[in-house]
Amino acid sequence: MLFSVLILFRCRCKDCHNEAGKNIASRIFRKNLMLTYLSELESWWGPLRLFKYLSFRATMAGATSLIIGFLLAPLILRRLKQLKLDQVLRKEEEVGHLATLHRKKQNTPTMGGFIIFFPLFISTLLWAEPNTFIITSLLTYLSLTALGFWDDFTKIKLKHSGGIPAKKKFLIQAIITLLILLGLLLINPDLYARMQEMWIPFFKEPIFLGMPFIAVLLFLFIILSGSSNAINLTDGIDGLAIGCTICVALAYMIMAYASGNRIISEYLFISYLPGSGELAILCSALLASGLVFLWYNSHPAEVFMGDTGSLALGGLLGCISFLIHQPFTLVIVGGVFVIEALSVILQVLSFQSTRNRIFKMAPIHHHFELTGWHENKVVIRFWILSLIFAIAGLATLKLR
Repeated sequence: MLFSVLILFRCRCKDCHNEAGKNIASRIFRKNLMLTYLSELESWWGPLRLFKYLSFRATMAGATSLIIGFLLAPLILRRLKQLKLDQVLRKEEEVGHLATLHRKKQNTPTMGGFIIFFPLFISTLLWAEPNTFIITSLLTYLSLTALGFWDDFTKIKLKHSGGIPAKKKFLIQAIITLLILLGLLLINPDLYARMQEMWIPFFKEPIFLGMPFIAVLLFLFIILSGSSNAINLTDGIDGLAIGCTICVALAYMIMAYASGNRIISEYLFISYLPGSGELAILCSALLASGLVFLWYNSHPAEVFMGDTGSLALGGLLGCISFLIHQPFTLVIVGGVFVIEALSVILQVLSFQSTRNRIFKMAPIHHHFELTGWHENKVVIRFWILSLIFAIAGLATLKLR
């Protein structure tokens, strides 16, 4: 933003003194000095045209997020330690031998999701066109970050790992889902109409058209709550959840770019949604800020993501997948998250019906820990699986 201001004040060319130049300046200021509008000064300096290219802005969003992240992370980490916002670990009577394995994690601060939140939010606002896709995604991310913060704060205040009751959490997620859809319906009814289409991998055309509001609401709620809680379950050992999230963000950055490009989308027989390519910028910022967080979350972790990060990241990825008509592909791309969630469901069903457990402990990453795998081995192998799932999900774009 400062760069744009300097250009406007230092420019001495004729165009900046005539009426057209004044219009350009006023448009830039009216649009909050977003860096993307510097392309309108191309006549003053040719290279500024790069600011209108999606690939350039996505790259710069990633770089900006990386720089902001490494500048802010030490400050956030220091503040979390000063406030003694430490992760509340489960007790030995709750998780048995796992408590012994994780004892060294005691006094590690939580709410590290803020290390991802601020770089992602700032970078996206700087480099992306503020269209409906971006605004919807950022508001979803913001609201779920607030919910996750409340959950983390409740755990710390009560000195218990339970946090907000599950029913209350689902109710809030349902309200967020309702507000998202109502916002789309009122602000951009044309885009909402497109969201009534249901696209499934391996099919060239949408399966359902014109779904009723209640069906769309239920569908989006399942996506948001499912992805939120799946990443929340995966966030159990150092670096696991964020490493897998980075793989998913990379895959959806490519999908968003393809969805917003008419030529590529027609070639791949996927839904063309003008403006959705801006989500590639958001995904690039997410990828970079995720790398910053991984720097501090790698074993032994200096900070935990907490629900502040996991609930918000899951909801953000779910929202992006919904907006670009790739929600079912998220089941493939986020295969590790699906496995983690299924392991919990199967464990609960098995114990309730037969009083026997399928795994030593669920989610499944704890099962492998209790069988003797070192924490790092579990994490790296799950990262490998996540990358394979991401590639498989991208392959579905062509297999139609």
